[in-house]
Order: sequence, then structure tokens, then C-alpha cells
Amino acid sequence: MVSRRFVLVVLALAAAGCGSGDSGSRGGAPGAEWPVSTPEAEGVDPAAIDSLVADIDAGRYGLIDHFLLIRNGRVIADHRWDHSERYAELLSEQEDTTEHQYNYDHPAWHPYYRDTDFHSLQSVTKSVMSVAFGIAVDAGHIPGVAVAAWPFLEAYSPDLTDPRRAGATVEDFLTMRSGIDWAVPGQTYDDETHPTVELEASDAWIEYVVGRPVGTAPGTRFDYNDGVSVLLGRILREATGQRIDAWAEEHLFGPIGIDNYYWKITPGGEADSEGGLYLATHDLARIGYLMLRDGEWNGRQVVSEEWVRTSTSPVVTEPGYGYQWWVPSQENGETKIFAANGYGGQFLHVVPEYDLVSVFNGWTLHQQVEMSSWMALQQRILPAVRP
Repeated sequence: MVSRRFVLVVLALAAAGCGSGDSGSRGGAPGAEWPVSTPEAEGVDPAAIDSLVADIDAGRYGLIDHFLLIRNGRVIADHRWDHSERYAELLSEQEDTTEHQYNYDHPAWHPYYRDTDFHSLQSVTKSVMSVAFGIAVDAGHIPGVAVAAWPFLEAYSPDLTDPRRAGATVEDFLTMRSGIDWAVPGQTYDDETHPTVELEASDAWIEYVVGRPVGTAPGTRFDYNDGVSVLLGRILREATGQRIDAWAEEHLFGPIGIDNYYWKITPGGEADSEGGLYLATHDLARIGYLMLRDGEWNGRQVVSEEWVRTSTSPVVTEPGYGYQWWVPSQENGETKIFAANGYGGQFLHVVPEYDLVSVFNGWTLHQQVEMSSWMALQQRILPAVRP
């Protein structure tokens, strides 16, 4: 049985005219708080949203902590659930009950960071990192994505005489076509020999990834690889002189109004760029809204439109992947929906055609879910939107 709902924010018009006006108009951006409206005012069938929330209540979507829906720059659904008792129960059922940052069952670390509203984002971190990376490219710190990737890492002594390393570009890393051997087909994170599990247990993350063999010619095959995102974080640091958390805080978070966050730090002193970022749900939506608005925030071009368009395009047609962003819906090579997905149930979906951003932050590790957040978007939310 899913825990009772902790908070249900019943949305109403915040003020006369909230359904129209400049704070949420095309090209605008929220201030310290998101403007609030109703589904009806923004062209969404409220019954469909109510039905979806009822099914989340009933546990059909697993343990969802927060569901947020934004249309036309205004919050039209904002629902939270408290599963803290259930998470404590799940910890008691596990062999490892120690409090460490990569114990995914420990409630001090997952899904929220130490009783704050900072929610673990897991691989959504990769997509946020990509935005920060694009800002560094825009600024000229990294001279484009066609440059060789491995020379940025020469301090870790990669074998640059290997033509498979020498031929790898930054774009190959961004699109998960690095050629670096990682997990075998079908291997899950429950397997202690999974490279990501070994990585997170390691005291030397960069060295671990650099030491992996390059078994495939770069640029030829999509192979999802958490270690490559670790290397991208290090490349950004080598290029800018700043660790990715500091770079993102100055050049991404600050400009779009994200004042607080938490980012895991690895034993080697790097910010975990494969899965260590925690943001409040409303702030994660800011990332989606920035991308929806082609990188512009209140008249400032935070990241270039070119970077936004390319990184959220299906550079890799199958399975639909750009620069650390998923493209789950495309038509004739054109992006219809792009997404950031995190292990355990964090999903940021952006639907440009409908001016819509949805966030599902959840933490479902030990149970099968009847329905997914992607199904919720496709089957429940989008059919309820008036174009």
C-alpha cells in the first residue's frame, strides 16, 4: 500500500489574469516562485490530471514523491507524497544498512538528501551536466565537439597510441558512442560486477574509467556508459579550471534562479557527474524550462540555442539520444519530446509542441510498477492537452 499523500496542493488562480500575462508567456521565465494557474485555464482537462493523481495514490506508478506539471510557464499540478516510513522499512529489509552516499536504500541519502527537499536525480544529472558542458563550449573553453576527447585526460595516462582512443571525439562521449567497454547486455545494477557498481565502490573514479578497455571503434555504436559521463565532468574541469558543481552554480544555476542544491563528491574530489546531483523538483523544472525556451532565460542566452537544439535532437537515432539527453519521441528526425531519466524513477519530460514540462520524482527500486511515468505522459497527460 502506498503511503498516504503528504501534501496535495490544490491549484487555483493566484491572481486575476494569472492564466495570461507576461511571467509565463513565450520567452518569459519564473521569478523566485513559479506562477500558478489551473489546468482549465491552460487548456488541460482537469479530470485527466485528477485521475492520474488517483492512480499514483493507489501505487500504480510505484513510489512517486513529487509530480509537477507546467504548461505555458505556469504550474497547473503540484502533488507530493510522503513515503518516509516505507523507505525506512525497505532499509530494514536490506543486508547493507550503513549510512553511505551510495547505499541507495538509506533514507539519509535517497531519495531525499538528509530531510531536505533536494531529491536524488541519478542519471538526470547527466542531462544537467550536458547543459553546463554546452555553456563551456559556447564560451570557447572547449573548441567544439569534434575535438579529440582523450587528450583532455592525458594526466591519467591513457594509451593515446591506441587508434580507438585517438579517434574518439567529445561528441562520441556526449552521445554514448565512446567505444569504452562497460556493462554486458542485460547486466543490471543489482550485479556487484556491473562496472558502475565497481566504479561507485572505487576510490579512484577517473582512473577506473580510463583503465577500461576500448573495444569498439568510437562513433559506431551506442553503449550507455556511466563512466563516460564521469570523464565528461573531468574534461569540463580540465577545460575551465572549475569543478562541474562550481561551474554549474556560476553559469547555469545562478542565472536561472536555482539557489540551492546538493552534489555528491567522489573520493577523488570530483563532483559525481554520472548521478550525484540533487535538486528540488521545482528547480529541476527550471532546467526543463530553460531547454524548452531554447536556452534563454528572461532575455539572457544562458546556453546557446544551437547547443539546446543539437543536444536534444536524436543524434543517435536508435535508441533516440542526443548529448546526454534522451529523445523518446521523434518524427522524421525531428524531436517531439526530449527527456532526462534517472535510475529509480526521476523523469523530466519536455514537450515543445504543447509548451509543457513534466517532472516525476520517485524512488522505486524493489518492486515492479504497473505503469511508468512515460506512459503517464503519453496516455494520460498529452491526450488531455488542448493544442
